[in-house]
Amino acid sequence: MNDDSIVKAIKDYISDNVVLANYSDDELRDLIEQLVAEQSSSSYIPPSQRVKIVDEVYSSIRGLGILDLIMHDDQITEVMINGKDNIFVEKSGRLTKLDARFDSDKRLEDIIQRIVGSAGREVSTSNPIVDTRLADGSRVNVVLPPVALCGPTVTIRKFSKTPMTIEKLIAYGSITKEIAHKLELLVRAKYNIFISGGTGSGKTTFLNALSNYIPKDERVITIEDSAELQIVGVANLVRLETRNANSSGVGEINIRDLIKSSLRMRPERIVVGEVRGGEALDMLQAMNTGHDGSLSTGHANSTADMLSRLETMVLQGAAGLPLEAIRQQIASAVDIIIHLSRLRDHSRKTMEITEVVGYENGKIILNPLYRFEEDEKSTLEKVSGTLKRTENKLVHDFKLQLTGIKEEI
Repeated sequence: MNDDSIVKAIKDYISDNVVLANYSDDELRDLIEQLVAEQSSSSYIPPSQRVKIVDEVYSSIRGLGILDLIMHDDQITEVMINGKDNIFVEKSGRLTKLDARFDSDKRLEDIIQRIVGSAGREVSTSNPIVDTRLADGSRVNVVLPPVALCGPTVTIRKFSKTPMTIEKLIAYGSITKEIAHKLELLVRAKYNIFISGGTGSGKTTFLNALSNYIPKDERVITIEDSAELQIVGVANLVRLETRNANSSGVGEINIRDLIKSSLRMRPERIVVGEVRGGEALDMLQAMNTGHDGSLSTGHANSTADMLSRLETMVLQGAAGLPLEAIRQQIASAVDIIIHLSRLRDHSRKTMEITEVVGYENGKIILNPLYRFEEDEKSTLEKVSGTLKRTENKLVHDFKLQLTGIKEEI
């Protein structure tokens, strides 16, 4: 018998003859090991293969099935499940389809309920869209039928076991040592920094790395849809996470609620994982009312686009506000915008570091400090280049002076 036949035979036997509620996790694993030994009595199976069969059977009953095996592969960074038959994974920036499939849509939905339930969330046909996370912190988005026409759809952004550091970003070529040092000075001096970029450009990764420049003796409050930031070494750290409404439509706690609450918790810094709606107004007001050193991210295609996106987000939260007031608010709240991009060779690069200087004649004035420039080694398949310093000086250096930092940015 091959592995698949043994796995199927044991699963069928357990389904027909075993009351799973009567078995603890350890007892069930012992039973599966015993059944594997019986099934393989007529032929030799190497120990490593036997362990793999036990894991596969156990995972299909008490774990997350195929997902467990995928999640254990450290090379996989993203998982996309489009119904029971279509599983795609991202490895080294490339998407590939796996041969594996789930037994049925029902089995896939059971796994989804297990994931969602373990994080205290709910998903159903009446509430078919949910954002949640796995126990290891991986970000999960679920969309169920009838909204998802191809069957239950799950997208998982895997959580890195080791926190992202600036050193790693330097090694990946995203920034240089010199720029990393300048960013450290800006974080220490409590400049309000916004990280912008498209989907998959590495915004959260960069925010994670940058947040580890926060002085370890400060009180830091993180606010996220699904908690995934890995700030290490800060003892006075409060992590807040949103909550969806329950099946009765009550109990929702959104980013806006958490930002308002955090202001009463005496924060020295507020780190918002991502702003994408009306909470942008609350974030800007927090930055403008003495909560300097705030960090956040947002979806945009360029630095200028990030500003117009912020305007739109603020209008979602306060439709009556005049555009001039919104632009003045943005200009006085945001100090630095770091724009990231995912390029044609799937590499992630820092494209621009720009200072927001102020508001004049109906426009927000930008002062680009660094810009990414491709060099002669670039080809259609491979991008080569570095962030180059512009001739522009940092205009607002008073925060550096207040912190006692004498270096120029």
